[in-house]
Amino acid sequence: MKNNEGTNQSTDKSESELIDTFISQFPPEVQSKLQTLRQVIREAAPEAKEKISYQMPTFVLAGNLVHYSAFKHHIGFYPGASGIAVFKDELSKYKGAKGSVQFPMDQPLPYDLISRIVKYRVMENKEKAGQN
Repeated sequence: MKNNEGTNQSTDKSESELIDTFISQFPPEVQSKLQTLRQVIREAAPEAKEKISYQMPTFVLAGNLVHYSAFKHHIGFYPGASGIAVFKDELSKYKGAKGSVQFPMDQPLPYDLISRIVKYRVMENKEKAGQN
């Protein structure tokens, strides 16, 4: 039964479809990295919703958790300044800025580290939401 087409559930589905479309614009090897990254984030933040924000895939739970995208030579991962600061030693081998890190395209993504950063951001956002 496909009676739920056009209901409120389509909002989440359409966001997911937008992200699928976003990922599909990249070459297959990049798509694979982005899909795996997306799955790692989902597993680390199962309550989070997906949307497009700042023209890139974003996970949201009590505010933005992380954004990610692909570029010619790297995968950009944007956990915000706190997500970078807490893991600065482990991230020191990568290029980055206050709230972002660049994972080189020619190296495996550090999925365990990414998972820990996302879990930290979930905890941080939930704590902030509880204070309001």
